[in-house]
Amino acid sequence: MTKRFKKSIRLIHLWLGLGTGLIVFIIGITGCLYVFEEEIRDFTQKERLYVPAENMPFVGLEKIIRTFDQVAPKEKITVIRIKEKQPNATVQLAVKNDKVYYFNPYDGSLVYKGEADWLDTVEELHTSLLMGETGKFIQRWSVVVFVIMLITGLVLWFPRQMRLLKQALTIKWKGSFKRVNYDLHNVLGFYASGILLIIALTGLFFAFKEVKTAAAFLTGTKLKDGEKQLLVKSPDVIDSLPVSYGKLYHDFSIKYPGADLTSISVRKNGELRLRMIYPYKWARNQNTFYFDSATGSLSKAKLFRNFNRADLVEAINYDLHTGRVFGLFGKIVACIASLIAASLPVTGLIIWLKKKKKKRSFRSLASVTEGKSAKLSSKKVIFL
Repeated sequence: MTKRFKKSIRLIHLWLGLGTGLIVFIIGITGCLYVFEEEIRDFTQKERLYVPAENMPFVGLEKIIRTFDQVAPKEKITVIRIKEKQPNATVQLAVKNDKVYYFNPYDGSLVYKGEADWLDTVEELHTSLLMGETGKFIQRWSVVVFVIMLITGLVLWFPRQMRLLKQALTIKWKGSFKRVNYDLHNVLGFYASGILLIIALTGLFFAFKEVKTAAAFLTGTKLKDGEKQLLVKSPDVIDSLPVSYGKLYHDFSIKYPGADLTSISVRKNGELRLRMIYPYKWARNQNTFYFDSATGSLSKAKLFRNFNRADLVEAINYDLHTGRVFGLFGKIVACIASLIAASLPVTGLIIWLKKKKKKRSFRSLASVTEGKSAKLSSKKVIFL
C-alpha cells in the first residue's frame, strides 16, 4: 500500500467523518437505547401494558372498538395491536395524533390513554432525526457514508508490519490521554467494524429499494409483495368499523391460529394491512394480508410458509439489525456496538483537533526559529 494511497484514504475518512459525525453519534446513541425498547417498556409501563390475569376469554375486538368510539368519538384508528401470547396484555389502539389507548382484553374497558412516550421520540430520532422526510433522507445517506468510513477505517487500521499487529489490537491504558483516545478510536473501531457493517447494511435495507433488489439478486430469487392467487371474494357490504375489524380479526385468527402478535394498520393509500407474527427462531414467521378498506375484500396475501430466499432475507433483516436474532446476548452485542459507533466521531474529532493543534504549534515554533535565525544573520553582517 503506497503512502499516497493511504493518505488519500485518510483524507476521505477524515472529511466524511467531520461531515456526518454528529448524525452518526445520534444514530448510535438512539440505536443503543432502542435495542431494549421492549424490555424498557415492560419495566416502566406495566400499569398500561398489562392487567391482572383472569381465567376469561378475549372479549373481542368489536367490543373494544365500540368502547373506543365512546371515549374518543372524533379519533381515527391507525394501528391496532393484540398480543395473543400474553392474554393479560392490553389491546393498543393508536390514532393519528400519536395518542395510544390501552384497553382491558377481558372486559373491553379503557385502562390508559397516553401520548407518544420518550421511546417513540428515540425511534423517530433514529429514523428521521425528528425532521420528517428531510431527516430520513439525511439519515439514510449518512449511513451510506458510515459504511464507507468503516471500510476506509479498516484500511487505515491495517498495520504496515506484522510485528505491529499486537499494538493495533490492544489499548494502551497506561499511555497518555492522546494515546488512549487514539487506541479507543482504532482498536474499538476494528473490533466493532464487522458487527457495525451488518447493522448499517440491514439499516440500509429499510431505506433503499436498491439494497432490497441487490439482496434479491444475490439470493437468485425475487422479493414478493403478495400473492394474488389467494384472493378471497367478500360480499360488497360495508359494515361499521367495529364489526368489520372484529370480523376480520376473528376470522383470520381461526383460519391462521397460533400468532404471538397481531396488528391491523391503515396504510397511506387507505389499504388495510393485517400482520400476524408466529413463534420463530431465526427468520420471522409472519403472515401479511392486505384488504380493500371500502369492501373489506382480501386483495393479496403473503404467507411465511411460501417464503423464498429473498423473502427470508427480508424476514430476518429487522432481527439482525437489532441483534434479536441471537436473543438477549445479541441485543447486548448490538447495544455495545452502537455505543462504539457513537464514540467513533468523538474520539476521531479529538484526534483531528490534537493533530491540528500540533501542526499549529509546529508552525509557530518554526516561525520563531526562522525569526531568531534572521536576527543572528543580521548581527553577523553588522559585526563583519
